[in-house]
Amino acid sequence: MTHARLLYVMDPMCSWCWGFAPVAQALAEQAAEAGVPLHLVAGGLRAGHGAALDANTRRYILEHWQAVSLATGQPFRFEGALPEGFVYDTEPACRALVVARTLAPELAWPLVRLIQHAFYAEGRDVTLASTLVALAEQAGIPRIEFAHAFDDAASHESTVADFTWVQDLGIAGFPTLLAEREGQLALLTNGYQPLEELAPLLGRWLERGAHA
Repeated sequence: MTHARLLYVMDPMCSWCWGFAPVAQALAEQAAEAGVPLHLVAGGLRAGHGAALDANTRRYILEHWQAVSLATGQPFRFEGALPEGFVYDTEPACRALVVARTLAPELAWPLVRLIQHAFYAEGRDVTLASTLVALAEQAGIPRIEFAHAFDDAASHESTVADFTWVQDLGIAGFPTLLAEREGQLALLTNGYQPLEELAPLLGRWLERGAHA
């Protein structure tokens, strides 16, 4: 197989990405069977937002969550969600993804799944470094090592580099799934789609690679 990988552009605090998580998992497994690894790219949905949510924005976001829950069946904890004063800044969770990808690439996706579940299904504050460090440890990344890398200037820079790459490519919505072969990108989806739509698309792309 030529050099190929599945690029998943996402944000751990993007509700449609949480809805897409089981589909992404299945597609990652499908690609892995053909020797194609999953590479996560941090999208930066609401990176650097410093103000607490106002009532209108909170209501708007929770309506989105309801729609995702209905469309995908993924669990959401609505009671007490997005409490007063909550600052919906996705940069720390994105940085956790980047740090995991650097320290232990095979654990980046498991960590993202834990962050998503903690935020959406358990109502935990995943903007806090302490929460992210605990989840990283749960994923199998040494606590001290992760905490040190999380605060390191290089991790901040690498996270911004991900955001810039995504913006330069013109990707506005998440989840976005790209298949890359020898530097050539093929768009599988921009936005949520069910597995039955995407598995055949990925299958055809993998088949072409097998015959290349």
